[in-house]
Amino acid sequence: MSSADALRLILLSSLWGLSFIFMRVAAPEFGAVPLVLVRMGIGALLLMPLLISLHYLRLIWQHKGPLLFLGVVNHVLPFSLLALATTRLEAGFTSLINATTPIFTALIGALFFATAIQRQQYVGLALALLGVYVLSADRLDFALGGDGWFILAVLGATFCYGIAGNYSKMRLGHLPTRVLAAGSSAMSALVLMIPGILLWPSEPISPLAWGNALALAALSTTLAFLLYFGLLASAGATATSTVTFLVPVSALIWGYLLLGETLNLQIIAGMVITLIGTAIATKLLRIKRRESPPPVYPPHE
Repeated sequence: MSSADALRLILLSSLWGLSFIFMRVAAPEFGAVPLVLVRMGIGALLLMPLLISLHYLRLIWQHKGPLLFLGVVNHVLPFSLLALATTRLEAGFTSLINATTPIFTALIGALFFATAIQRQQYVGLALALLGVYVLSADRLDFALGGDGWFILAVLGATFCYGIAGNYSKMRLGHLPTRVLAAGSSAMSALVLMIPGILLWPSEPISPLAWGNALALAALSTTLAFLLYFGLLASAGATATSTVTFLVPVSALIWGYLLLGETLNLQIIAGMVITLIGTAIATKLLRIKRRESPPPVYPPHE
């Protein structure tokens, strides 16, 4: 990875880490679905100039069904679930659970898309899930007012990402990245239009919440998509996937600096375990097997 790509990677992780801060501030006033409508609507408008070509518009029309499905499972559902979760959970905590996305991608790929999982990846999957348990064991309260359902909402978002990652690879991998980004964003905005308007809050929304919603759309969606797809083109998928490990660290730091969220030993331990497990599951960190020396036979007479 070049130094320019490394800087893009750090900026991308910061923007996606900030998205949890923006949601944490804006979601309580907007509500989950209206906030995601603003995010995807403005994001789609800002990405549309990338499609000023009959060729790209024709591709979107030809693949409108798959792009619609991708928009729902990669944007509408997970973004809404994450926005709902941040009305209750801290931004850094939410981002740590969201870091399990590669785990669900691997599991869904093995179950439904005939993607093989190696033995060491099972070790990584188990370790990452243990990390999630360490993070949330004392917060899995499903009674009224508990955090359990909000934690499940984050896991539901990562499950959606797992479906979307495998689906786009199998069905849409031949399309240009700008078509995937702008097309799925536009489809998401159309899906969210009616429910977002129906659920729009009756109380006036503060300038602070509006500012965070607009930053979420412009910075953590539009600019982040452009950085992400640019990294894919120049640095490759493996190098770009390391953003998974940088985003929760970024969100924890931003949450501490901007929102006064606390960092304790449980969060740090859970983060380390989860990220190590995810690194093993995605084969960025490999377990070396010790090979036994070949047997020595006595020389023949």
